[in-house]
Amino acid sequence: MKNDTKEKPALLIVDMLKASFDENRNLAITPHAKRIIEPINRLSGVFRREGWPVIFPSDAFHKDDFIFTAGMKPHSLAGTEEAEVVDDLDKEEGDLFLPKPRFSGFFKTDLDKRLREMEVTLCAVAGIVTGFCVLTTVLDAVAHDFKAVLLEDCSAAPNEALHEQTLNIYRRNPLNSILRIATSTQLMQELV
Repeated sequence: MKNDTKEKPALLIVDMLKASFDENRNLAITPHAKRIIEPINRLSGVFRREGWPVIFPSDAFHKDDFIFTAGMKPHSLAGTEEAEVVDDLDKEEGDLFLPKPRFSGFFKTDLDKRLREMEVTLCAVAGIVTGFCVLTTVLDAVAHDFKAVLLEDCSAAPNEALHEQTLNIYRRNPLNSILRIATSTQLMQELV
């Protein structure tokens, strides 16, 4: 195992839920989200082989949630099938499934506490949507004193332009040593 940095990473797979893959809902994210399943599965396999945590922070909203007052149709409601992780993603018994009430995987969850208990130092974040739930999870990881990597080939937005715009904001930033953009291949070259 290379990992010269001595980082202990965790893979956070955000909101890869059945609601976003439902062809009947006509969501713009669906075709882009399908393209990231394979690289996420490949990466999660490496994480599991190395004994690193794989965590699924996932929307678990309530019908009367504040975010739905903005006109967004209720979706990914807690306890429903649409709030379950999509079947095409590899999942194992040892993975952590973490319902979240808002965009960030850290907001009103015990994710930071669990990561500390596992001695994690780096959060590699994948999933949907790049500019919302993925980004807020990355930013909150840094706010909770974890290094963070937004995985560009394992994240998706409703279109490629929005995805790239979000990534470009953070490609060169003053916090690059603790918050950066990378591909899953680049991350694996550094860690394994």
